[in-house]
Amino acid sequence: MMKVAAAVIEYDGRILIARRKPGGRFGGLWEFPGGKVEAGERPEDALVREIAEELGLQIAVGVSLGVFPYRAGDFAVELYAFRASVLAGKVRLDDHDRLLWARPEEFDPLGFSPADLPIVQAVRQAALSEPLLKGAVPS
Repeated sequence: MMKVAAAVIEYDGRILIARRKPGGRFGGLWEFPGGKVEAGERPEDALVREIAEELGLQIAVGVSLGVFPYRAGDFAVELYAFRASVLAGKVRLDDHDRLLWARPEEFDPLGFSPADLPIVQAVRQAALSEPLLKGAVPS
């Protein structure tokens, strides 16, 4: 089973979500950015590396929101979700065609990847139980 780390990047009550480019698995759907955990790598370290590579941002990884397995046919993944905040950087798009800062209550009409839906629920629960992180102003 492939391991993937996902960042719930927070700023001022909003979460950074990314829409996958059309084509390929989950193309055109929204997700929490992140990427594959390499062999011998901690999910937190993979997340820092992947966000720097994909979005050009340096992040601080916070608490875990959980591990969320997803299986569809021969595709199986374990998603490790972490709260995070931006430390520095200028956003760029590589694997995605759009970024959006959205409040958790604005997620429903957007169309998330099915693998990310349990993270959507975890984000909503976390937002109710503790304040969102402040972080730096992303550019």
